[in-house]
Amino acid sequence: MSGALAGRVAVVTGATRGIGWAIAERFVAEGATVVATGRRGDAPRPAGCSYVSVDLDDDSSTADFLAELGRLQPDILVNNAGVNKVSPFTEIARADFDRIQRVNIQAPFLFCQAVVPGMRRKKWGRIVNISSIWGKLGKEFRASYAASKFALAGMTSSLAAEVAKDGILANCVSPGPIETEMTRKNLTPPMLAELLQLVPAGRLGRAEEVAALVAWLAGPENTFVAGQNIAIDGGMTRV
Repeated sequence: MSGALAGRVAVVTGATRGIGWAIAERFVAEGATVVATGRRGDAPRPAGCSYVSVDLDDDSSTADFLAELGRLQPDILVNNAGVNKVSPFTEIARADFDRIQRVNIQAPFLFCQAVVPGMRRKKWGRIVNISSIWGKLGKEFRASYAASKFALAGMTSSLAAEVAKDGILANCVSPGPIETEMTRKNLTPPMLAELLQLVPAGRLGRAEEVAALVAWLAGPENTFVAGQNIAIDGGMTRV
C-alpha cells in the first residue's frame, strides 16, 4: 500500500471512538499497519485495523499488552486512551484519583518504555501522547485529570530529551473542545455556548483535524519537532 506511512506499524490506544478512532483511520489511509486498542473486546473499531482489548486500569491486562508491544515492535505509538471524573477538589476520592493516574499517565509511561528499545534499534520512531488543554491551563473540578495531563506533557518532554538523538521524536498534542460524542454528552447546550465564547475560532474542532496533526507528527515530514506540547484548540489557550 502506498502512503506516507506505508511500511510502518502504528499502535493507537483508545481507538474505539472520537479522536483515537480518527487517528487510527488516518493512519490506515496513510498506509500504516494499525493496531487499535479499546477496553471492551466487543467494541467497534476502525476499518482496516487489527484490535487488541486492554484495560489500562488492570495490572494483568496492562502487562499482557506490554508483552504484545514487545512482539509488535511498533514504529509509531499514540497514547490516546484516557479517563476523567469531574469532582470538587476536596471531594475527590483517592480511588478515583489513582485510577485516573494509572490510565492517563502510568500506562503511557509503561508503553513508551516498552517501545523505545525497538525504535532505537531501527533508529526511527514517533511517539505522540494525547494530552489536553486542561494539561496546559488547569480547570476547576478537574484536578485529577489536569494532574495526569500536566504529568504526561512533562514526561514527554523528558523522554524527547533522551531519545531525539536516536531518531525518535516524541511530542504531545493537546486538543481543546472537539466535536465528539463525549463532548455532546458532557456539555449541555448552554455550557457549550459558554465554552465556545472562549474559542477565537468560534466552533468546536473536529477529530479529523486532530488526526491530521498527529499524522504529520508521526510521519516522515516531521524530522525536527520533538518535546513539544502542541495545542489544537482554535486559539483558546492563547487569548
